[in-house]
Amino acid sequence: MIRTNHDQCFSREACETLMPAEWHRQRAVQLTWPHPGTDWAPMLDDVEECYIRMAREIAKREQLIIVCPDSNAVRGLLESHLDSGCISRIVYCEMPTNDTWARDHGFITLLSPEGPLLLDFRFNGWGQKFASDLDNQICRQMAGMQILKGRYSCHLDFVLEGGSVESDGKGSVLTTAKCLAAPNRNEPLTLQDIEQRLKSYLHARRILWLHHGGLEGDDTDSHVDTLARFCPNDTIAYVKCEDRNDPHFEELHLMEKELSAFRTEDGKPYRLVSLPMAPKSYDLEGNRLPATYANFLAVNGAVLMPTYGDKALDTAAALQLGKAFPRHEIVPVDCRSLIVQHGSLHCCTMQFPEEVEITASGSKCTQKT
Repeated sequence: MIRTNHDQCFSREACETLMPAEWHRQRAVQLTWPHPGTDWAPMLDDVEECYIRMAREIAKREQLIIVCPDSNAVRGLLESHLDSGCISRIVYCEMPTNDTWARDHGFITLLSPEGPLLLDFRFNGWGQKFASDLDNQICRQMAGMQILKGRYSCHLDFVLEGGSVESDGKGSVLTTAKCLAAPNRNEPLTLQDIEQRLKSYLHARRILWLHHGGLEGDDTDSHVDTLARFCPNDTIAYVKCEDRNDPHFEELHLMEKELSAFRTEDGKPYRLVSLPMAPKSYDLEGNRLPATYANFLAVNGAVLMPTYGDKALDTAAALQLGKAFPRHEIVPVDCRSLIVQHGSLHCCTMQFPEEVEITASGSKCTQKT
C-alpha cells in the first residue's frame, strides 16, 4: 500500500501504476540553478537569494538535487548560507542548461508494482518560444549518471511539461485544454488524441479538462499549476478573482464553474478552496506578470508558498492554503524575483517520491562514459 503524508492508504494502488500526488512522501526535490548564461544574468544575485531560500527549506526536510553547469560555484555559495545538515543532503548534477524551470524539463515519476518509472517527455520551450535544446537533455543525462533508482522511460515523441498536469494520486489528472492543445506542441494530435496519450503514458483513469482560466503574461499557455491544484482529501485549491474590473475576472469565474461541476470518482463534488489573486505585478514595459499563489510546492511536512510583497494578500493566501493542507506547515518564500521571468516557486522545482532512491549523497555527479 502506498502511504502519503496524511497516512491515507489506497489499497487498489498496490497493484496499479499511478502518478503519485505531490503530497506523497518525497525522497528529493530537483532545482536547476540559475547562472550567467540564463535570462537571469541581469538580476542573478536577486534570483539566487530566492533559490538559496528554496534550497534551505527543501534540504531541511529531504534530499535536494541541484542541476547546474558549475557545481563548485553553487556548492561554495550554499556552504556559506546553509548549515551542515542541509549541505549533507545535496547532490550536484553537473551539466549545461538553458534555463532553470525544472518543473517542465524534469522527470515525471510514476509508481508501479515493479518500482518507480522515470518518464522523460520532450521539452520544447513551451511551444518553441525559448531555447530548450540543453534542458531537453537533462533527464537523459541524469539517467546516464545513474543517481536515481528507477526505470527510465523515453517519451521524447510527445511534448509534456510537468506544470501542465496535476495528479490526485488516485488515477485522476487535472489539466488545461489551452496548454495541451496549444500551437507547436503536439500537432496534428486532437484533444481526444492527447487525452488517450495522457491516459496511456501517465496510467490515468480519467482526465479532468479545464477549458477556461489563464493569467496575463503567462508564457506556458495556461499551465494548470498557475490556476488550480489538487490537495489532500479531494480538495482543489484554485485562483479566484473577486474584482469584476480585472481582465482575469470572466475567465477565472468560468474556471470556477468548471471546478464546481467536477466530481470525484465516487460522484462527490470536490472541496474547493479559493486562493486570492496575487498583487498586480508589472515588468518595466508595463506588461502584467503572472503572479499566482497557486504555484506552491508540497514537500515533506510543509508547503512552500510563493509570496509577492503584499502582507495582507500573502497572509490571506497562507490562511487559505492552510485549509487545503491542514497537516502541513505553510512556509512563505518571497518570489518577486522569480515572477520577473514569468514563473514562480512550483515552476522551479520537481519532486521525486520516496520510492526513488538517490544513489549519491553530498557529492558531485557527472556523466558516465
